[in-house]
Amino acid sequence: MTAAAPSTRRILIVDDHAVVREGLARILAATGEGWTVGEASSGFQAIEWLRREHADLVIVDLSMPGMSGLELIRRIRDEFGRVAMLVLSMHAEEQYALRAFKAGANGYVTKDSASAELIRAVRKVMGGGAYVTPDLAERVVLQFNGGVGVPRHSQLSDRELEVLRRLVVGQRPTDIANALHLSVKTISTHKSRIHEKLGLPTLAELVRYGIEHGLTEGNPAL
Repeated sequence: MTAAAPSTRRILIVDDHAVVREGLARILAATGEGWTVGEASSGFQAIEWLRREHADLVIVDLSMPGMSGLELIRRIRDEFGRVAMLVLSMHAEEQYALRAFKAGANGYVTKDSASAELIRAVRKVMGGGAYVTPDLAERVVLQFNGGVGVPRHSQLSDRELEVLRRLVVGQRPTDIANALHLSVKTISTHKSRIHEKLGLPTLAELVRYGIEHGLTEGNPAL
């Protein structure tokens, strides 16, 4: 990669799908800002990239095999300090945004957002600010203020929430284990804890709960 001029802002896109990375790179290039864009297909690859290169902003997908987006955000915050991070996720549910900000993200937008909104978020976060869509911000505030109830799945760990979401859309423990690069035994342990924490003893009840709370939005394989 050709070294960028000192004034060039550098953005790293982290997503396990090449078509998503290419689409984002085109959107960023179309601004005419002259941003230099790097790509990584996994959290581990992103860490290695950041150890070699400087980034002003990292755009992170939450749902990736192996190291999840939330894990990656924490790793970047711990190892690289004040690098700005923008989450681009298929999840519109406020629980994911809350977890992302708690992990260290500076902004959160969904993958169905218009290109113009994505660019606004990039500029705001790279400029040192924070960004969240007005609708999501309202729902987060309502939850904090008690205007809406805190869902039971808020007590799940990040990994347990990911396992629950995959169970809800019909993935088997072996499928989930392969997707997350974990053992079937580990997935079984997570599943048992999910049943216990939610007070829902059967898979059918977990699925019903997930549908009622919008945990089927998007495809976990994407």
